[in-house]
Amino acid sequence: MTLPQTSRTARQPKRPNAASLAEQAYDFVKREIITMRLRPSEVLNEAELMALTGIGRTPVHQALHRLVHEGMLTIMPRKGIMVRPVSLDDVLAIIDVRLVNESYCVELAARHAQAQDFEAMEALLERSAVCVAAHDVEGMMDIDREFHLAISAASRNAVLADILRGLHERSLRFWFISLSEPHHLEDVHEEHLELFRLLRERDADGARQSVQRHIEAFRATLFNRI
Repeated sequence: MTLPQTSRTARQPKRPNAASLAEQAYDFVKREIITMRLRPSEVLNEAELMALTGIGRTPVHQALHRLVHEGMLTIMPRKGIMVRPVSLDDVLAIIDVRLVNESYCVELAARHAQAQDFEAMEALLERSAVCVAAHDVEGMMDIDREFHLAISAASRNAVLADILRGLHERSLRFWFISLSEPHHLEDVHEEHLELFRLLRERDADGARQSVQRHIEAFRATLFNRI
């Protein structure tokens, strides 16, 4: 397994002061897992996380158990809480479900997207180009997610959008792995540009084929990384 190399230092959570401490701790730990600063199979130390975040034991404990419930962490009897290993079976299952649901989603978006939807997508593509130029993997991961969420919103099907939001959340760690592959940032940007063009042209069939190629390219990249 080849995973992106990252370093972990004190990284204070970037949340508004009004957010609960448990939410801040949750966001921080989740980000550390997604970006591999907390490595797969690493056993977590609550005291270390408290020192890194400046947040007390109870909120950190609550955050960890929320992430256990979401499948990002695993409770190991007599050992503690461990970062869930990266599993090829997991990502293949997610990809299979994404292929079906996102194919339908882009067909709906091609028919129902409004001017503000295209404006939102275009703004994300402009930010994406900046990330490609800077080789900003973490920034591109965020934009990748936002771009797919924008398409979900444009489908005007709230139930489908909720399903895809959950799938995208479960895909984030795999997105980070794939985007760390040399040249993949640029490939993803180009794939998004093509999909955007087809959506704006109201080409539902073309958009469906485009998003399927996009997801299959993601699958192929992960096969080389996991």
